[in-house]
Amino acid sequence: MNLPIRPISEAEWPAFVAVLEEAFASTFHPVQVERFKALTPFNRTLAAFDGDLPVGVTAIFDFDMTLPGGARLPVAGVTAVGVLPSHRRRGILNGLMRKQLNDIKEHGESIAVLYASEAGIYGRFGYGRAADSVFYRIPRHGSAFVKNAPTDPSLRLRTALPAQARAEFEQVFDAISGSRPGIYTRSPARWDSLLADEEFDRGDDGRLRCMLAEDDGGVRGYALFKIKRSFTDHDVFDGEVRLIELFAVDPAAYAALWRSVLDRDLCSRVYAWNRPVDDPITHLLAEPRHLNAGTLDELWARVVDLPAALVARAYAAPAEVVIEIAEDDVCPWNEGRWRLATAKGTCERTEDEPDLTLPIQVLGAAYFGGRPLTTYADAGLVTEHRPGALLELSTAMAWDPKPWAGLVF
Repeated sequence: MNLPIRPISEAEWPAFVAVLEEAFASTFHPVQVERFKALTPFNRTLAAFDGDLPVGVTAIFDFDMTLPGGARLPVAGVTAVGVLPSHRRRGILNGLMRKQLNDIKEHGESIAVLYASEAGIYGRFGYGRAADSVFYRIPRHGSAFVKNAPTDPSLRLRTALPAQARAEFEQVFDAISGSRPGIYTRSPARWDSLLADEEFDRGDDGRLRCMLAEDDGGVRGYALFKIKRSFTDHDVFDGEVRLIELFAVDPAAYAALWRSVLDRDLCSRVYAWNRPVDDPITHLLAEPRHLNAGTLDELWARVVDLPAALVARAYAAPAEVVIEIAEDDVCPWNEGRWRLATAKGTCERTEDEPDLTLPIQVLGAAYFGGRPLTTYADAGLVTEHRPGALLELSTAMAWDPKPWAGLVF
């Protein structure tokens, strides 16, 4: 279907949300709809219209994201992608994605990022799996730490109401946000959404809770969590701590906060979801098998403006390579050969023979430093023309800590 695609007006917001409710088989509370509206710039929405009816939608959140090296870059946070069930398999999603990427280029952003509802959708639009997350189910009985886990006698823990501790949360988050690629800035509306705690936000998980780690100098970390109450058949408490996020500015505060949730009375386990793949908790548990860890895709990245994106980030080692993007039919301006010289901070078109040929999806996957290019070559997705060029670029693009956005948008 060749349907007109344009941004929505404020009057069309209810119809926009209706598409999302159908696409995601959800029903949103009116207050949740208003929160989402506060986050969404209308000039960055898109809808495909069948007559006056929106039948496919998407939107963009504006924020800055940390790159390898600590610099922050404005990126397009793609969200709210959905098509009515009655209009699927007609090319509407394809039209929306192509229009959106053109708009992102015109808006001056060189990178688009998203969380995927289904991991198989976005590769065909040039997105690569740039970061993973880990979830843990840690039983209390198996949560002992190693003997040399960090401690600090000056630290103390404080229970607080999350709504009253927001300033401390923001202080800690601002202190750590430049340390890991993928973490993005949080607007006041984003904090409002994270700390929302109405009855319809809670489900079966109970109210939002927090623990602060601090000393006489101020706050050093926080944990946000809920507690899902349950009982065994013999009426014994069998609660589960559901960790939402935990940030700390130093190892001792980090360890103290983890102990505070692992040792929670009347709870037999902690479920922590969306944690970074290099989360230090993996080294603190004396018996790491009790992490019961699983891995999921997290952040997906799309290189929209190749030279601008590649010069924006830092590199772990010097590299000078000619990269060939043989095909990018969604963003054809990326096609061709590019000489990246990390020491000079340049990426320019060239007619020289390529050192490497790779898909744009692979470049997006490697962009934030979490995906070695060498593994894509082993999978047959990257072609090395100059011996040594693959390892040279893969080493340069790698980064520690690993990328992780930390909060679904």
